[in-house]
Amino acid sequence: MLIIVVIFDKIAPNCARHAIKSMKKIYLLAIVGVTVFLASCGHGGQGELVGAYNRKFKNNRIPLGMVYIPPGHTPLGGSDEDITFSQNGPSRMTTISAFFMDQTEISNAEYRQFTNWVRDSIAISMMGNPQKFMMNPKGKGAADALGGEKYINWKAVGVNGANIWRNKGKGAGAETAQLDGMYYSGLDALPGRKEFDVRKFEYNYAELNMDKAALGHKNPNSKRQDYIDRYNIAIYPDTMVWKTDYSYSQNDPMVRGYYNHPSYDDYPVVGVSWEQAKAFSHWRTRLYDGVAQSRKMPAGSRSDYRLPAETEFEYAARGGNTKTKYPWGGPYIRNTKGCLQANFKPGRGDYSSDGGIYTVGVKSYFPNDYGLYNMSGNVSEWTLTAYNKGAAPLLHDLNPNFTYVAGPNDSKYLKRKVVKGGSWKDTGYFLQNAVSTYEYQDTQRSYIGFRCVSSYPGTDLRN
Repeated sequence: MLIIVVIFDKIAPNCARHAIKSMKKIYLLAIVGVTVFLASCGHGGQGELVGAYNRKFKNNRIPLGMVYIPPGHTPLGGSDEDITFSQNGPSRMTTISAFFMDQTEISNAEYRQFTNWVRDSIAISMMGNPQKFMMNPKGKGAADALGGEKYINWKAVGVNGANIWRNKGKGAGAETAQLDGMYYSGLDALPGRKEFDVRKFEYNYAELNMDKAALGHKNPNSKRQDYIDRYNIAIYPDTMVWKTDYSYSQNDPMVRGYYNHPSYDDYPVVGVSWEQAKAFSHWRTRLYDGVAQSRKMPAGSRSDYRLPAETEFEYAARGGNTKTKYPWGGPYIRNTKGCLQANFKPGRGDYSSDGGIYTVGVKSYFPNDYGLYNMSGNVSEWTLTAYNKGAAPLLHDLNPNFTYVAGPNDSKYLKRKVVKGGSWKDTGYFLQNAVSTYEYQDTQRSYIGFRCVSSYPGTDLRN
């Protein structure tokens, strides 16, 4: 070890100050020397196993708009009183890992962020000079057109694409002409209106299919590309569901205004298929990963967003209680004051008696004991789970789930996905925690929405 001793005798004050400064420099050099010496004597330098640790980060931050659902062991499924009626399997003890879940259904405003992102991304690719909205991976100026990945500089794009769609600066005319293809034209356009052709809002993505990988990963002739599913999804909600779902009903105002009118910003998005909800989840993951990368956070610092499994949805709906019929815990749909506790079709169709004729805001009524709103009523919600009652006896008791991603040419019976929670147009029976139904993955409805979950990267946030 390096040891430095400095001795001062009787010296003049000025010399003393100079000596003290010199001593500080020597002391600093001594510390550096000792540090280097100790590092060279560490176990890693002697061939010992010390581990290659990833960069540490705090994983106890709850994502914005989500709540933490702790792990638990609880009975899930129908109670004894409704096995015959519902034809569901009996309840069984199930263990669920911890996860984060959206506190509310995805709203129109939140889904609109997705459609605007896709719209603006397509627009930038169509512009004659897109470089001013692009940057290199390090965020310093426009990317080289001949090399390196290009990233959209969303600060340059502006809120809701303001700098694209309201660009009045020098050279804006040429860029505006490039975007004419984004609008309806010719006989498709209404006179005096300039409207986006929303059929062009397509989101392309790819993901690793774990089910395929599990079956063939030991095949020496297989390649990773064999397990990658690629999608091209038209992501704009089908606003016509307000007409097509109901015959002889005056719902034209809902067609025109529900998704885009500011009054409905905080209402749940509908007219979104299972495939579109899945595309939204992928985009939401990439949106976070992009910011995390720019802040030099470690890869995978947050688990991917996805749709909840059927068992996760039911477990979260119960709010930590067992054998409860509804998310609010009690056996009744009304509270002690006689008020209805969810948005559904009470009685003989008195839609207005619960406070909403169609949907209501995503934070209506009281949340359950986990802080989740509208886990029953308002809109039914997509889950990740494929609908197959025959699979129930085969499911594991740890995080049970049955998945199947049907292709375009598969039978319609393979395209059925579990829908949970009941909606504004359903009777009270469908509000029960254990009740589930199904819809086809490529179908949009005026009464089906969704919310996302993200697996907790650990055992329990409380530990």
